[in-house]
Amino acid sequence: MNPPVALTIAGSDSGGGAGIQADLKTFAALGVFGTSAISAVTAQNTRGVVGFVALSPGFVDEQIGAVLDDLPVRAVKTGMLANTEIISVVTERAAAGDLPNLVVDPVLVSATGDPLSLGGAAEAYPKLFAHATVITPNLREASLLLGRELSTVDEMVRAAEELARSGASCVVVKGGHLEGQVDADGRPEAVDVVWRDGEVSYLCAPWVDTRNNHGTGCTFAAAVAAGLASGHDLSAALTRAKEYVTTALAGGAGWRLGGGHGPLNHFSWTY
Repeated sequence: MNPPVALTIAGSDSGGGAGIQADLKTFAALGVFGTSAISAVTAQNTRGVVGFVALSPGFVDEQIGAVLDDLPVRAVKTGMLANTEIISVVTERAAAGDLPNLVVDPVLVSATGDPLSLGGAAEAYPKLFAHATVITPNLREASLLLGRELSTVDEMVRAAEELARSGASCVVVKGGHLEGQVDADGRPEAVDVVWRDGEVSYLCAPWVDTRNNHGTGCTFAAAVAAGLASGHDLSAALTRAKEYVTTALAGGAGWRLGGGHGPLNHFSWTY
């Protein structure tokens, strides 16, 4: 029996923790055959991003077309798109109906705060959001998209409602970098806000105390796409993606790879 196929359109991370590398590991761990279209090549490690080079929009589109012309892609995840021209190319594909079950992770900055896009990207994204099944900005990305800082769960809720006006079917504002949240028993937890069809809900998981959180956003979005490609409905895909990221964080918590924010253990899910 053939595995389901998913496509990631994103940047390459030379440190192996995020971007295309994280996406393909996530797809593999969740039983999905991963394909890719690389938008940019970065020079980075666990400490930060040294620099990046965006590929030509036409060649990004050529990669997408080559995959779609030959393989039965059932879900698509976008990550770092680097500039407005590449965002426009992907938006045109989405508007034409070429990108099924589209998960848009609007990567604008790295976890260390280094820019991963050129000017105008934040303004260009809403046109792509209108064609997405779900968008998954983290706190910093949502702040950049809306032009204001977010620092509480209530502010995340308002941000999700605002971003939904772009036309996205579902908005998940990821709160993994928001510390200080606790569950009913006073235990630390990681809280994401989900807006869908006018209703707000929450994805909650135990907080994993680790510096090894490089690539969590990429991994979550890729896991959602893997779930959709596998035939799960969106609610189930979101829940499983949250569980997958939590497991990957816990699985790599004891690793000492690099001098900064290390990677997740993407395959602890399968152990």
